Amino acid sequence: MSKAPNRAELPYRDCVGIALFNDRGQAFLARRILTPGPDTSEVDAPWQMPQGGIDAGEDALSAAYRELYEETGIRTIRLLAQAPDWIYYDLPDEVLGIALKGKYRGQRQQWFAFLFEGEESEITLLHDNPGIDPEFDDWRWEAFDQVPEIIVPFKRPAYLEVVEAFAHVPDELRARKA
Repeated sequence: MSKAPNRAELPYRDCVGIALFNDRGQAFLARRILTPGPDTSEVDAPWQMPQGGIDAGEDALSAAYRELYEETGIRTIRLLAQAPDWIYYDLPDEVLGIALKGKYRGQRQQWFAFLFEGEESEITLLHDNPGIDPEFDDWRWEAFDQVPEIIVPFKRPAYLEVVEAFAHVPDELRARKA
């Protein structure tokens, strides 16, 4: 019987998160493709905003552009804001040592807010991009303040921080459109 890892001994994985807004101030959410396996931490709430790891030697903003494209096919965006601090979340005990390849206790994320300026036909979750496995199978626009209620519960505190960091964005976008 293998011993569960000690949470305190595991590092956080450095990542980026993307709060993508439309001109109506709604946030982009995508539904994760659920694959069978030991990490079922997102079965009950597979919706999330795009996010992903920062590669070695890559800065966070470049990682955000890359991850958004890899996960959604989206390129037509404009940077609106960056969260002032890293935002952390911990994995639940039942998937510690399993999720995130068993190497991390959770993630430390640098979040960016972008405005989607393209046509919705640009959104290609299952795009044929060699070497990139699709992560999402559906997407929708959602009221930004509702996002923490929709995502997996263990990420909710982090998403509340994201909403706080970018709370001004929806009103500013709606005001521009008016």
